[in-house]
Amino acid sequence: MTAKPSVSELGIDLAAQVWRRSGRGDGAIEVAFTYGSWVLMRVTDDPEQRVLVFDRHEWDCFLDGARNGEFDDAADP
Repeated sequence: MTAKPSVSELGIDLAAQVWRRSGRGDGAIEVAFTYGSWVLMRVTDDPEQRVLVFDRHEWDCFLDGARNGEFDDAADP
């Protein structure tokens, strides 16, 4: 099994991406779809400026789970 590449290993320029934001203010989630098969996700106020990398299959599975309520319990206190 090989590790998933990082943004730097993929050579992606984060500033050149078109980021879609989930909301306003700190803590908003931003997603960018690269020209390759990668989807990038970050949190606007993350002091470490971490970026998660997903391949298209992982992203499609995440969307399917979100649409079908798989993560609804995560919002409960």
